[in-house]
Amino acid sequence: MDSYRLWVQAHPFLSAALQFAILGTLGEAVAASLRNRRPSLPCTFPQLLAKAIAWAVLGLVIKAGFVGMKGFTRALVDHHVLPAFLGAGFGWALALSTLTNVFFGPQMMLFHRVEDNLILRRRGFDGMAPALWTLLWFWIPAHTLTFSLPADYQVGLAALWSLALGIILGLRARN
Repeated sequence: MDSYRLWVQAHPFLSAALQFAILGTLGEAVAASLRNRRPSLPCTFPQLLAKAIAWAVLGLVIKAGFVGMKGFTRALVDHHVLPAFLGAGFGWALALSTLTNVFFGPQMMLFHRVEDNLILRRRGFDGMAPALWTLLWFWIPAHTLTFSLPADYQVGLAALWSLALGIILGLRARN
C-alpha cells in the first residue's frame, strides 16, 4: 500500500486518470456481461478504447472536483454556514460527500453522458433520471466512506465504486 500511496502522491492526476480508465471501463464491461448473461462488451472495441479515454478524462475532472469541493466545504464550515461538528470526522465525510454529490455530481454525470453520446454517436439523455438517483442511494453513502479515508486513497476508492456500481446496475438489469 505504501508504494500505491507514494505513486498517487507523486502523480495525483495521472493516477486518477489511469485508475478511472481501468476501473470505469471494466465496470461497463462487467455490467454489459451481467446484462447479457455472457461475456460481452458494451460497444465495439474501438468505442471501448474511446470510453477508456473518456473515463480517464472523468478521473481528472473528479480529482479536481474532490479538491475543489473540500475547499468549498471547509469554507462553509469556517464561515459558520455549516455547523462546526461537520468540520471533522464522520460529520466532515458526510458533509463533503453530500455537498459533492449535490453540487458536483449532476454536472459530472451530464458531462459523462455527453462523452458517451459522442463516442457512441447517440443523442439525448435517456436514463439520466435513474443515474441521478444513484447520487442519493449510492454515491452519498459510498463517498461518505471514501472521504473518511486519507486523501491519498480517496480517488482510488471512487474509481472502485464506479466498478461496484457497474456490477450493481448490471445485476439489476438482469432481473
